[in-house]
Amino acid sequence: MSRFDEPLTKALDPKTAKLLHDVLDLQTVGDLLRHYPRRYAERGELTSLDMLEVDEHATIVGEVTRAMRKPMRNRGGTWLEVEVVDGTGKKIYLSFFGKGSHVAESRLKPGSRGMFAGKVSLFGSRGTPRWQLAHPEFELFDETETSAEEFSTAPVPIYPAGKDVTPWAIRRAVGVVLDTLGPLDDPLPGELRRRHKLQGLAEALESIHRPKDFAEIGRARHRLKFDEAFVLQAVLLQRRQAATAWPAQARPVRSGGLLDDFDARLPFALTEGQSTVGAEIAADLALTHPMHRLLQGEVGAGKTVVALRAMLQVVDAGGQAVLLAPTEVLAQQHHRSITAMLGDLAAGGMFGGTAVTLLTGSMGAAARRGALLDAASGTAGIVVGTHALLQEHVQFADLGLVVVDEQHRFGVEQRDALREKVAGGRPHVLVMTATPIPRTVAMTVFGDLEISTLSQLPSGRAPITTHVVPAAEKPHYLDRTWERVREEVGLGRQAYIVCPRIGDLEGDEGDLAPSFDAEPEAKRPKDGAEERRQPLAVLDVAELLTAGPLHGLRVAVLHGKLAPEEKDAVMRAFSRGEVDVLVATTVIEVGVDVPNSSVMVIMDADRFGVSQLHQLRGRVGRGGLPGLCLLVSEFAEGTPARARLDAVAATLDGFELSRVDLEQRREGDVLGAAQSGKRSSLKLLQLLRDEEVIEAARADAAALLESDPGLDTHPGLRAEITRLLADEKADFLEKT
Repeated sequence: MSRFDEPLTKALDPKTAKLLHDVLDLQTVGDLLRHYPRRYAERGELTSLDMLEVDEHATIVGEVTRAMRKPMRNRGGTWLEVEVVDGTGKKIYLSFFGKGSHVAESRLKPGSRGMFAGKVSLFGSRGTPRWQLAHPEFELFDETETSAEEFSTAPVPIYPAGKDVTPWAIRRAVGVVLDTLGPLDDPLPGELRRRHKLQGLAEALESIHRPKDFAEIGRARHRLKFDEAFVLQAVLLQRRQAATAWPAQARPVRSGGLLDDFDARLPFALTEGQSTVGAEIAADLALTHPMHRLLQGEVGAGKTVVALRAMLQVVDAGGQAVLLAPTEVLAQQHHRSITAMLGDLAAGGMFGGTAVTLLTGSMGAAARRGALLDAASGTAGIVVGTHALLQEHVQFADLGLVVVDEQHRFGVEQRDALREKVAGGRPHVLVMTATPIPRTVAMTVFGDLEISTLSQLPSGRAPITTHVVPAAEKPHYLDRTWERVREEVGLGRQAYIVCPRIGDLEGDEGDLAPSFDAEPEAKRPKDGAEERRQPLAVLDVAELLTAGPLHGLRVAVLHGKLAPEEKDAVMRAFSRGEVDVLVATTVIEVGVDVPNSSVMVIMDADRFGVSQLHQLRGRVGRGGLPGLCLLVSEFAEGTPARARLDAVAATLDGFELSRVDLEQRREGDVLGAAQSGKRSSLKLLQLLRDEEVIEAARADAAALLESDPGLDTHPGLRAEITRLLADEKADFLEKT
């Protein structure tokens, strides 16, 4: 067993090992050694208090300026208040009670410098609230084992910590492990290390945890970043190799078939991008191993037409195609739009076409039996559905292609389920996303897929103008918002109003959780104000608007907790122009296509992520009408939340916004929680800033795997890959 895999219970005392496991989920020596310092302190440098957040467990480096005993208000005795300043002169107050206050008083003298760790809060109802750490743990620099002379030159690591586990306790535990580490199998071949001038693994770990200077930290980080990129790319390339080993039925283009008939009836010309991507997919479908391709594109770039042409190619070749959608609303929309695009070609074979069947979990028994029979018998060449398609009893006559829309919304087991419905082989797989993905993210998260990108919008798409509506600063702007909605409706057009919450329903959390759009920063202002009100709700907003500024207009509501037939009826009424204003949750985020809609109002827009806002506004401007998107927010100019909204308003380029989105969030939001709900395995690698590292690592991993596919002569790398794949935190790699 590698030393990396040794349980911490063997390497450390039982109490420390248990705390590290319970609080930080660190279980092995490798887990601990890869729990890298968040930052480093040096004498004379104090932590800025600007980035503190209420309720977080924070570690600050500061200087004690005074300590005062204060009487208890409601009972006898005293407590100790210690004032600490940061490097800018800002203050935080430490409070100590009981016996601990006397110990703290004896040690925390004015002029003392050290690290203070605890849960951050705000207190004081009068004037400006003050930052506070209640009964924090602390370590003074002049009391540590490190001499003052050594500390003056050596950076002190400050680790991500938690309740009952201080950064210095982690530092001591790491020191114990490093002192007994011994030789390690390096996952990087020596020739590769020499070519890239990378230090050895053991040296890098020593340098990042016990550095002598900041230059040493830089060398260690560079080596360990390369490790992360190299191992991930090796895993993804191995998966690509494994995919080509599976057999698949070739589905080549057939002249004179459904695809030719469909192309001849298209009322528009394909864009150059659609033609190019269509040719790539057609070539993949003609191969005898399964296609695994990601189709990404701008909102409204025409991905559905490209996917439908691929499905028709498979039907022409005697197979069936499935389109898997994340919600019933989207599945129903796809079924309607595909049927409309096919026209009489969707008449079940009467005119030489193929039946298009819808299968969802809430269908009535008779309709469901009919849909299941159509799929199993092969009568339906195209089956559109939700998670219901994944159930064991759903069978197909000859499943040739699986198209997964908004693929990141499906879990590992769900995505695997459809692949198992092909006997003796695998279906071709096309996954689609309307969330533009930066190149380095695509290379890292979807590196086992071939990637096609549609960036050109079809002709007829009108520009969308976006404005931020500062409702708290300028209430009359909100009044003008509703006037604009009435003006658009007066011109015969329709409007969406999106709210984060449904309202008055048990377990109400909206509909679709954001995919690449976690925005914890926006939940609470940073200025010490009280916590925000609840997000605005569809039911409340619809009632207020109907009775107020939109009185007399035809207003309907749509959310995921409506009965399926209600949702379908509302969408059909909106599509037919029988509803002027649709107040909805993010259930309309993707796939909904009503050409007559021209205005989108997003309430509490700061509660949505950048990419999600871009998706939502893509619902307007689809029918040649100029689009208008209004982002309503209470946040003032200059706040991070407002900056996000201003970025969305400034550009319609989804790829540029995807970079903004990623820059403002942790890598783990993309690679961990967003994909599996687990933490990311990336600790140091930054996908936007480390593009050169990722590209170099991918090229080297490809060359190594070509010469040694089984990694028989690279046991260190094989062990590292095994460790990563065995770790539940790497679930995000299982995408196809």
